[in-house]
Amino acid sequence: MSLFTQLFNRSPKAAKVEIYTWQLCPYCIRAKLLLWWKGASFTEYKIDGDAAARSQMAARANGRRSVPQIFIDDRHIGGCDDLYALDRANQLEPLLGRSAQA
Repeated sequence: MSLFTQLFNRSPKAAKVEIYTWQLCPYCIRAKLLLWWKGASFTEYKIDGDAAARSQMAARANGRRSVPQIFIDDRHIGGCDDLYALDRANQLEPLLGRSAQA
């Protein structure tokens, strides 16, 4: 097991995490902080003022147009509150490819 894996308790296959954001959105910042705290790498799509990108996001997010919208391994998670609810229920880390910490 590599030192990185031991330090961050990461499984060899990390999840593909995508997040649609606006630059100054406080909920987007809060969601990214949680992902960062969990050691998750993510792809961020900044859609500030881009109607086409927002429509693409909404198509993936079952019509939801608010930001952030978060996807883990192409599964729609929802927004910031949904991400934090998963964390409180100890369901986020398994989705990220980590074991839950006590």
